[in-house]
Amino acid sequence: MKVLVIEDDRSTADYVTGGLKEEGHDPDHAASGPIGLELACTRDYDAMVIDRMLPGIDGLSIVRALRSSGRDTPVIFLTSVSGLDDRVEGLEAGADDYLVKPFAFSELMARLNALARRSPMRKEETVLTVGDLEMNLIARTVKREGREIDLQPREFRLLEYMMRNRGRVLTRTMLLERVWDFHFDPKTNVVETHVSRLRGKVDRPYATEMIKTIRGAGYVLNVPS
Repeated sequence: MKVLVIEDDRSTADYVTGGLKEEGHDPDHAASGPIGLELACTRDYDAMVIDRMLPGIDGLSIVRALRSSGRDTPVIFLTSVSGLDDRVEGLEAGADDYLVKPFAFSELMARLNALARRSPMRKEETVLTVGDLEMNLIARTVKREGREIDLQPREFRLLEYMMRNRGRVLTRTMLLERVWDFHFDPKTNVVETHVSRLRGKVDRPYATEMIKTIRGAGYVLNVPS
């Protein structure tokens, strides 16, 4: 499952996202209400785990905004408040379940699995589009401005990850883990080499660059302005 975790407490967030990764799921984390609401409204998730008390925008307001916009992604509220009235308020706002802190990860996972069985999983994308760049995941083709670009398998996987996370800074560690399945630093320039090759095919033949280097941080794929 692709799961959004909106939680401002770092230890709780690490506990939840770490457990989800160990179970083979793909979590995103937001540490504040505004960032969480933006992710929830702009990306597709199979479920969301939202803390009720958040800086900027509280969890109730986030869920109400999602439901009013027609998004029906299953939501589990995390809360330190265990009163009946608070649970009812959360459920009436549009949450699907409630879990009181502290909690065992096994219980959270069981509740997420139960929601997944009740709700259809999000439809898997078959075509990714960022500006004039298009990737067909079934045909394994990439085009920019309608012209086909020949990519090697690892280049294709790298570009797919960048397109799925367009506008987001991707660190070298993130790329090693998600594109190469390395959970250690191989002490080579494999990332830099592949990004350079990808630029040579996706950017250099065209008027505008899409792959940017963020010095000291990583790389980002942006829509050409």
